[in-house]
Amino acid sequence: MNNDDEFAKKITGYLDSGASGMRAGTLYRLQQARARALEKLAVPTPAVETRMAHALAGMGSATGSGDGGLRRGGWLGLGAALVAAMLLFGWQQWATWQQTREIEEIDAQILSSDLPIDAYIDQGFRTWLTSDEH
Repeated sequence: MNNDDEFAKKITGYLDSGASGMRAGTLYRLQQARARALEKLAVPTPAVETRMAHALAGMGSATGSGDGGLRRGGWLGLGAALVAAMLLFGWQQWATWQQTREIEEIDAQILSSDLPIDAYIDQGFRTWLTSDEH
């Protein structure tokens, strides 16, 4: 005997000892309910099979369905996500290029102006350069 059989015998013994004090009518109803439960357990109803088939529909097979489990909508969603990512990356690169170009223009204007060399050393001038007011 394996562990499951031993466990089942122990439970059966406990249930039998608990049922020994019950009336005959109650025992009969319990026996009928047990028989109905065992019938339902042994043969799955078509409604349960149908619900399981509907729940599992569209999940693909475990070995693969040829398209990697992606259907038309999946590929469209993936394509849209890639296009959105490319657009965001392009916008970020353009914004960085614009900012770099503005910094280059400011540097060229400052270096080409007729400021004396002392102005570049002055701390106030550095503060003015880093402020956002100009």
